[in-house]
Parts: sequence; structure tokens; C-alpha cells
Amino acid sequence: MNVPSNLFYSKDHEWVRVEGDTAYVGITDFAQSQLGDIVFVDVTTVGETLPQGEVFGTIEAVKTVSDAFLPVGGEIVSFNEALNDDPALVNKDPYGEGWMVKVAMTDGADVQNLLSPAEYEKLIG
Repeated sequence: MNVPSNLFYSKDHEWVRVEGDTAYVGITDFAQSQLGDIVFVDVTTVGETLPQGEVFGTIEAVKTVSDAFLPVGGEIVSFNEALNDDPALVNKDPYGEGWMVKVAMTDGADVQNLLSPAEYEKLIG
């Protein structure tokens, strides 16, 4: 499994890339491999401010629907519109073109509650 060293991870298998006060959020390579072929990503929370750990959307795969949890609190400022046309980007490039939401973080200290790459690798075995 690919676990980039420049990201933070949640126990729910979301990743966070912090750029200043902004965080990009998606699901991990492990999560997309467990879900299988992703056919739809639904995020209806753009413009809302949510606390850390809140559901920000759902991910629909061929055989299941899974909630996506926000690993850092803040305002959902945008959704990756490319996923509307090609939700499989999450399978192909989960840490790049497959990002899901951009968040204006309420408190940058939220990342201290997340896992380091080494801790996440232990979690997924």
C-alpha cells in the first residue's frame, strides 16, 4: 500500500495534506482498495463548517456505500468537481487527482490528533 510521507492520516482511512490554513482531504490507497471500483462521490457539505470527525460525504462503490469523515474541522470550501465526471480518479490516484474536498481549517492543531505515516502503516498492517 502507498502511504506518502507528507500526509497525515485518520483511523477512518482519510488523508490530509496541509497547505497553510487549507487542507486537502481524500481517502487512502488502502481505503480505495477495500471499497473497490468507486462509481460516485457525493459531497453536499460545501459551504458548511464541520467539526473534526463529522461525515462530509459518501463514497459509492459497486457493492457498498461508505461515509467519508472529515479528519480536520473547518469549512468545506470546495469539492473536486473532476470526480463528477470520473469518480474512478479516487481509485487511480487517491493522493493526487482523486482528492475530494478542500477545507479552510478552523484549528490547525487538529492534525495533532491524526496519525503519522508510520502510525498509519501499523494500523493497516
